[in-house]
Amino acid sequence: MDFSYSTKVEEMRVQLQTFVDRHITPNEARVEQEIADNRRAGNPWIPISLFEELKTQARAQGLWNLFLPRSERAPEGLSNLEYAPLCEIMGRTLWAAEIFNCSAPDTGNMEVLERYGTEAQKDEWLEPLLAGKIRSAFLMTEPAVASSDATNIECTMHREGDDYLINGQKWFSSGAGDPRCKIYIVMGKTDPNEARHRQQSMILVPANTPGIEILRPITVFGYDEAPHGHMEIRLSDVRVPASNMLLGEGRGFEIAQGRLGPGRIHHCMRTIGVAERALELLCKRISTRVAFGQRISEFTIWHERIADARCMIEQARLLTLKAADMMDKVGNKAARSEIAMIKVVAPNMALQILDWAIQAHGGAGVSADFPLAHSYAAVRSLRLADGPDEVHRATIARLELARHATLSDSTH
Repeated sequence: MDFSYSTKVEEMRVQLQTFVDRHITPNEARVEQEIADNRRAGNPWIPISLFEELKTQARAQGLWNLFLPRSERAPEGLSNLEYAPLCEIMGRTLWAAEIFNCSAPDTGNMEVLERYGTEAQKDEWLEPLLAGKIRSAFLMTEPAVASSDATNIECTMHREGDDYLINGQKWFSSGAGDPRCKIYIVMGKTDPNEARHRQQSMILVPANTPGIEILRPITVFGYDEAPHGHMEIRLSDVRVPASNMLLGEGRGFEIAQGRLGPGRIHHCMRTIGVAERALELLCKRISTRVAFGQRISEFTIWHERIADARCMIEQARLLTLKAADMMDKVGNKAARSEIAMIKVVAPNMALQILDWAIQAHGGAGVSADFPLAHSYAAVRSLRLADGPDEVHRATIARLELARHATLSDSTH
């Protein structure tokens, strides 16, 4: 396996890192201040004024829609292996990916529309998403059931003539708090009498459709993530045309699996960037602070933690690159074990390094003066998002047992 970067990717890494160093990292405090000012004024759900300016610059430099491979509508798209080191750089700041039109849940939703949408659906919704003119949300998780098992969903989609009538309640609908969010992809049950994995369907629901009620933002460790937000939404007799159905009735679970594979690995790529920055902050902090008569960096416990952190990051990166390479070469389904492994490994790795970095900063580590506390909250949620650790471990174990059963059968 050769994961060396091509000349093209190496040049793009330098270009992207330069953009981040010039325009993103220096503006982190400004963005936080603008959100705080909007909150004090009574409405934190206002798009950040700086972002559109930065998006224009990023697009002009060709740093746009890099996440979407094999799309005629997004020729800038890279392979998963090519995208990995660039996504990692974006991950160093929680909001950076949006500047390059590479942020969740839009990336996953664009992937769905590209792979499963009709040409009319692509024209109406994919094109403005690719242009960064609108945002989107993905409505799958529900408060009343264990959504780690997607077959549990209770939201109903009932066919009435040329329409579907939708009723249900969703939460952790990321991005739905943004006023630019114009389209939802909603997962619900069209036929409870079908086979267990053929009951679910996905349909496009414009955000301004009557019957949609945003109940509240769901906080994550106290963060409301404004102006992006994770919202709880009620759908009451929401009527949309039958032509908004994606792929066909009963194909929702299939679409979900296709959507979540790339989404999971993108999260892991960004999480490696989070871990790299946490280690960088850790090293800087302990090199400049004195305790008990010597620099903290001279205490051997920190040598051990730094060494472990570097080993953990490199191991996670290699596994991520292997998964990305397999997705490119043999497809998401064949790479599902590697995707599941990195989805377990990357967040747990980053959480440990963030914990050490917070410890190195003392009280400052849990304050808002450094990005560590917010990053910890975001990464901890990844052990639940796109499937909890337990589900991914079960997938890994099941595939491993099947592999050994096959090997055993072949020796008899």
